Amino acid sequence: MLDAYIIDQIRKREEERRRIHERPALELPLEPEPPPDWEPDIEEEEEAPRVIVIDL
Repeated sequence: MLDAYIIDQIRKREEERRRIHERPALELPLEPEPPPDWEPDIEEEEEAPRVIVIDL
């Protein structure tokens, strides 16, 4: 009788431990959030590239 009680307590503790360890995995988001759309400034697109010429 005492053996059955001890075995039952061990089984309950193992089930509780499994439930606790599985919980964080269930809280993780299933899909990562998409990155925000990047739009360059209009001023950067219209500005010509700068070139420095050194005449020796």
